[in-house]
Amino acid sequence: MCGIVGYIGDGQAVPVILESLKMLEYRGYDSAGVTIFNGSLETYKVAGRIMNLEAIIPEGVQGSTGIGHTRWATHGKPETRNAHPHLSANVSVVHNGIIENYMQLKERLTGLGYEFKSDTDTEVIAHLLHFNMNCNGKKCLLDGLTETIKELEGSYAIAALCAEEPGILAFARKDSPLVIGIGNGSNYAASDVTAFLKHTKEVIYINDNEIGLLKPDSIDIFDLDGNSISRDTETIEWSLEAAEKAGYEHFMLKEIHEQPTSIQNTFAGKLSELEGNVTLDELYLERDEIKRLKRVTIIACGTSWNAGILGKYLFEKLAGLHTDVETASEFRYSNPVLCGEELTIAITQSGETADTLAAVRSSSSYGCRSIAITNVVGSTITRESDSVLYTRSGPEIGVAATKTFTAQLVALYMLAIHLGRIRGVVSANEAKDLIVGMKRLPGQIQKILNKKEIIKECAAQFADKRDCFFIGRYLNYPVALEGALKLKEISYIHAEGYAAGELKHGPLALITDETPVVAIATRGHTYEKILSNIKEVKARNATVIAVADDDDSEIDKYVDIVLRVPSSHELLAPVLSSVVLQLLSYYTALAKDCSIDKPRNLAKSVTVE
Repeated sequence: MCGIVGYIGDGQAVPVILESLKMLEYRGYDSAGVTIFNGSLETYKVAGRIMNLEAIIPEGVQGSTGIGHTRWATHGKPETRNAHPHLSANVSVVHNGIIENYMQLKERLTGLGYEFKSDTDTEVIAHLLHFNMNCNGKKCLLDGLTETIKELEGSYAIAALCAEEPGILAFARKDSPLVIGIGNGSNYAASDVTAFLKHTKEVIYINDNEIGLLKPDSIDIFDLDGNSISRDTETIEWSLEAAEKAGYEHFMLKEIHEQPTSIQNTFAGKLSELEGNVTLDELYLERDEIKRLKRVTIIACGTSWNAGILGKYLFEKLAGLHTDVETASEFRYSNPVLCGEELTIAITQSGETADTLAAVRSSSSYGCRSIAITNVVGSTITRESDSVLYTRSGPEIGVAATKTFTAQLVALYMLAIHLGRIRGVVSANEAKDLIVGMKRLPGQIQKILNKKEIIKECAAQFADKRDCFFIGRYLNYPVALEGALKLKEISYIHAEGYAAGELKHGPLALITDETPVVAIATRGHTYEKILSNIKEVKARNATVIAVADDDDSEIDKYVDIVLRVPSSHELLAPVLSSVVLQLLSYYTALAKDCSIDKPRNLAKSVTVE
């Protein structure tokens, strides 16, 4: 959500910053802007896309220091006057996050004579920084920013320039991601490593309540008391090519096709079908701790929450652990009943989801051990949790999660088997069957991808519908939730996912011949039940699209269209069904000519409440 870029070096800042902002477009935005130091601060900003920004920047703008921003509106409409950077005399600021006490600060600064030109909370930072640099004697940019952030309540990643201090770019961070890129004669600041991956893979992750300065040849980091902080650099494993489309029409389609690889990478080196064991050396949980566990709480948002619902079934069946799944934004404001013999599992693709981070901190205060499942090495969640399981999916640029969702499922399977074996709930033979099935998933997904034209034809028939329902039972219920979420995210069709047994409790009233129903009907112990639910909706004249096993000939008698998946272990079928529903959503959105990679009003990483 939003994107910050800062550059200082021996090259021209404008092309670097614009290029970097384009690499952050996937985060979602509605306006963009830059400030370049060229003897003075030159600022250009505009509502709309980066191409609109490029059009208003004069040719030949010089300057080797600059900051840029893509904004996703929170405070104030998506208008040019609300776009970042925000200025106060000789100071320019870009900011991600939300300043909760901005109104009190704004009233105070207005009383001091500062004039506000936007409706944003960010402009408060610019004026407060200017005030703190100029009241009670002249202060440097670093000291002024330090005083400023001590007065801010909320979340922020900030980059700032001052016209009177050329050759310096200041930054600060709390509860919003910020990473520094280390170049040769130049340095970078950004919300995401993708922004500067073309220029460097050497990075330093900034932690909460840290502040610092970038110069072309140095990086200085301090705590809020002015103490210098030494931080090791990390090397990013992703390649620039991995973040580009590689010939696909959309990032989403590319990432759907990358799932055989992302799943293989996620379980690589961890599965032993000979012993029936999953090796998770990255977990800092002793065997005795695992045996003493009483309960699991999964905390997540959006697609990750849907993965968590599937995780609930897995932990209860395979590990014998009562499991609750909590929406992070609600959990953090509730009064949870937690204890030290409870395991908290946080699922977040970006590792920066603000609500999930806050929820993990809350659970930690009760003495709960925590495990993060994330895709981003070095993200904030990896430093807030006791242990981390990485999904190893590579960068996911499309806003709608695809490969990270199925990789999250694989991580949950591995964790459930691992806990279940130690707790004596799952036998070696049961674990072997699951492990063999997991190793088959990449090849089975490829078979689905090879037949995607069938799914494309199906999607074309229903792209003009206003409503769609997805139904499933047991493990297929979270698949229905995720299928509905994908369709509404990128095609803007109203879609709802239901536990199929709930149809009689209200949803049947909405079923008509204009309401297609997607039924996830892979074989398992609820198969006969889902057939009964399909008959219910067919009796209301709905068109039914079933996702079913390759060898299931019974299903054809009851539905209009069948989309096939390779037969698999009942517990693993949700991975395969999810790929079908991803393609169904993609091709529906394509038929409607929607903005697939950047759906309206949505952002990839939700780093504010």
